Amino acid sequence: MKVTIWFLLCMYFSLFCLGLTVSTTKPCKLRETNFGSVCVCTAEYCDYLENPKPEEPNQLNIISSSKSGLRFEETKGTFNTTEILKIIDFRSQSKSLENDYEFAAFDSIALVIDNFKGTVQLKTGSNTNSSGKTFKMRMSTIEVNRDKKYQKVSGFGGALTGTVSYLIQKLNTEVQDHIYRSYFAESGIGYNMLRTSIGGCDFDLEPWAYNEQPENDKNLSNFTKLDKRDEQKIEQIKRLKTISGFHDVKIMAAAWSPPKWMKSNNNWTGFSYLLPEFYQTWANYHLKFIELMHAKNLTIWAISTGNEPLNGVIGWFFVHFMSLGWTPSNQAIWLNDYLGPTIRNSNHKNVLIFGNDDQRYTYPAWFQKMKTSRPDSLNYLDGFAVHWYWDDIFAPYLIDEVHNAMPEKLLLNTEACVGDKPWQTHGPELGSWSRAEQYIRDILQDLQHNFNGWIDWNLILDENGGPNYVQNHVDAPIIVNTKNPTEFYKQPIFYAIGHFSKFLAEGSVRIETTSTNIKVDVVGFQRPDGTLAIILFNSDRDAVDLLLNDNVRGKVWIRVPPNSVHTIIYK
Repeated sequence: MKVTIWFLLCMYFSLFCLGLTVSTTKPCKLRETNFGSVCVCTAEYCDYLENPKPEEPNQLNIISSSKSGLRFEETKGTFNTTEILKIIDFRSQSKSLENDYEFAAFDSIALVIDNFKGTVQLKTGSNTNSSGKTFKMRMSTIEVNRDKKYQKVSGFGGALTGTVSYLIQKLNTEVQDHIYRSYFAESGIGYNMLRTSIGGCDFDLEPWAYNEQPENDKNLSNFTKLDKRDEQKIEQIKRLKTISGFHDVKIMAAAWSPPKWMKSNNNWTGFSYLLPEFYQTWANYHLKFIELMHAKNLTIWAISTGNEPLNGVIGWFFVHFMSLGWTPSNQAIWLNDYLGPTIRNSNHKNVLIFGNDDQRYTYPAWFQKMKTSRPDSLNYLDGFAVHWYWDDIFAPYLIDEVHNAMPEKLLLNTEACVGDKPWQTHGPELGSWSRAEQYIRDILQDLQHNFNGWIDWNLILDENGGPNYVQNHVDAPIIVNTKNPTEFYKQPIFYAIGHFSKFLAEGSVRIETTSTNIKVDVVGFQRPDGTLAIILFNSDRDAVDLLLNDNVRGKVWIRVPPNSVHTIIYK
């Protein structure tokens, strides 16, 4: 035994010295909470998962997370066998198919697959007193058709707000690095996008903008260097790239408000509009930010026409953070006559411009009215930015109408969080699977309706869901413990997003996937390396048997546990 241990240690040391790959997969350290369970990370330990790679053509790898505590658990199986591939969820207390149909009483299971009748036949072995039993159930089928293709993936990410930057800076280096790896490393959940604000946003410690002084300064004479808060973000992004090993981060920037003197109400919040004499100044403000970031070797991938313009028109009744009101007609004038030409005629003409950056209910009327005001204004837009906050009420057909009219433009969800509604817990529900399911449903729906990417809100928040200057506390995928800053918690939300972001690399193409079970939702993609990623979500409180039928690879039966999400990888 001692010789064996010594041999293994020597082998590991040799691999390390030779620079060969040693597995980075580490399991979650699960901790029970009042709302469910979280994975605990410390300076010394954090969970990671190497990307699964099927070794044989008929092999499939299934990554699973569930309400009862699975977190990126891996199961391997094979196509075209008669056995049911079971995702084991020992912690589940829910009634299962085994209980429903007494599978445990049978020594062997013979599956008779009939696409018309959906028959499952069970046969007993000789060592049981149970009699043979045949029953019929509706067969749940996932159909995968590789031949029908839709949109490409641009990526997934989160927001580096002033609050996030402030909290990261309070953590020791080892903890910071685990957060960077967890989000952006290949062994993390593979983010490739970051959203940040131009000036301040609602998740800052105070409202602020560039060139607050001198007032009425059309030349922006005081906007010659980056604010120290943005300098800190830059250092954090550079560290993020170094630690994660991922250097091609797409940075999307959006402004919440200009300096107060550009606005009709001379205030950070409330009913407002941009004074027409500052239309060009506000366009130059955006270009200045792009130029100064570029001077620090950080390229801005995209900007938007401004965060949630209706907050300054109708939302000011309940929104008390920084905003700038726009009507679609006035925004079309500013985009067409000022912002668009300013960016396109600059050295940064390749920066993408996204329109609207507001809720689903503004679609498609917003863009129809923009076109009426300035017929060519939409030509300056490379894509549409959507926030998720009322998606439960407003159906995706609103987005479909815009996409069908302008299919060449990108679609991105650019902000999402839970805990923002009056009837919700303001701040984290640590360990809540219910909140994770909200993310799963929304991302699935968006991808099914031609979205190219999905950006979450704050990367991290504290245990109260802040801090920020308006006490606007919400939830986040990672919660840091400010009382014990040597540890943080990966919420179920983190893994919910990860089932998409980790396995859908940029350039993945959506393929046709359908489900016959209303409790099982699904979306599928062909990845750049040719492998497939099928993400399925079982919202049922019971386990479900599914027949996955791929038009190239064949069939496989999979039993998924209740309230669970799975990513299936195969060639």
